[in-house]
Amino acid sequence: MPEVLVVVLWVLLVALSLLALVPAALVLAQVLLALLPDRPIPEMQRPRRIAVIMPAHNEGRGLRPTLMQALAQLGPEDRVLVVADNCGDDTAAQAREFDVTVVERFHATERGKGYALDFGVRTLEALALKEGHAPDVVVILDADCMLDPKLLPRIAAVAHGTGRPVQATYLMEAANDGLKARVAEFAMRVKNLVRPRGMHQMGLPCGLYGTGMAFPWEVAVQAPLASGHLAEDMQLGVRLAQLGAPPLLCEDARVTSVFANSQEGEASQRTRWEHGHLAMLVGEGPGLLWRSLRPGRGAQLLQVLDMLVPPLALLAMSLVGWTCVTLVVAVTAGWVAPFVLALLAVAMLVAAIVVAQQRWAADVLSLGELARAPFILLAKIPLYLRFVFKRQTDWVRTKRDT
Repeated sequence: MPEVLVVVLWVLLVALSLLALVPAALVLAQVLLALLPDRPIPEMQRPRRIAVIMPAHNEGRGLRPTLMQALAQLGPEDRVLVVADNCGDDTAAQAREFDVTVVERFHATERGKGYALDFGVRTLEALALKEGHAPDVVVILDADCMLDPKLLPRIAAVAHGTGRPVQATYLMEAANDGLKARVAEFAMRVKNLVRPRGMHQMGLPCGLYGTGMAFPWEVAVQAPLASGHLAEDMQLGVRLAQLGAPPLLCEDARVTSVFANSQEGEASQRTRWEHGHLAMLVGEGPGLLWRSLRPGRGAQLLQVLDMLVPPLALLAMSLVGWTCVTLVVAVTAGWVAPFVLALLAVAMLVAAIVVAQQRWAADVLSLGELARAPFILLAKIPLYLRFVFKRQTDWVRTKRDT
């Protein structure tokens, strides 16, 4: 083999190993920073008018508990707007039994939560013109979540006081006691609590996670909401940061949901989330990264890098696979540097996972159970292969249990 080609191949392997090191190092840094003492957001004055937008697609059976919890936290000048979006059930009728505003939306091609949210904001704009006043803050809630008692006034006050979008802590609970379900709950804690907490400790923006989000009215009316992307919340968070409105984590306000219990529902839910995340990563990631490399955009760069971290399962499998490749190269060609870097990336990710489990998820699964997680994660390989060969692009509602 020509000497120049040998050097090029060696440099390429080292570069790929360094590239693999970046997401592992970022996750470890986020986990370690999350161990620092709390950086609380002070109490702020509640805004006069809060508007809650609740997009609902065929949620007739699960809408009522969330509506009751939301109404219990609101005052006489607040409003709940339910957007019954492309529904084929009695969602709108169920919502009309409460003291809320209900609008129905039907569209053959523009389907997805982002379009429903945009429709909701435009409806609020029309109502503001008619009534002579607009809400101070718009809060977005999914129709199947559970709210902490002070969730709505807290995130609305922070959004109003800071002028920034606010994301509450959004966690999901296992629907059963199986190891697979509890591993998913742990992964969600890492993604939606531990890593955003680490970003917050550095004064950096967090992502948006779809529910428990509050927007100052001026931000809501300008936000690029209309999107059919499977990861419309992730997309929105990054775009708002680029527009000068980076989201802020409000950790002491919490909203929770439950994973789908049925095998069909869990598969649909997981496919939508992970294919959406990967579509953002490969579709918009390079452009976002390039624009964030300009001077003075360090916070945006770190937010984009955070978004570019693959799902935890895929990251773990990719790092282990690449380490095996570099081990073979080290044994056959004597090129040790790529293997050492790849092994370091694996060690960083393992350290991050263990620290996160010990500090934030010991109640969910033990270290012994965590050690068995890789065997469960192997079952997700077909999901990632489908992204390459048969990617999901349309929003599909998760099938829930009765």
